[in-house]
Amino acid sequence: MLQINNLRDNIESSLSKIREFLKRDNGDVELVDISEDGIVKVRLLGSCTECPLSSMTLRAGIERYLLLAHKEIRRVERVR
Repeated sequence: MLQINNLRDNIESSLSKIREFLKRDNGDVELVDISEDGIVKVRLLGSCTECPLSSMTLRAGIERYLLLAHKEIRRVERVR
């Protein structure tokens, strides 16, 4: 069973590092939820909401970084 509160704080810290890059292009990311089975749900904000490359940003950027930094995470999903 995941320690969701501790994991949430750690993921928020990781997302703050990713935000630096997203904000350069007027984008952002918000942590929405973490499930007990290690699924992290995020919402892309700003210019990321309509960007044609947002799925690549999600998979190759956000998800990859979070999976490497947090072994408890299985997947990152986008919610709108």
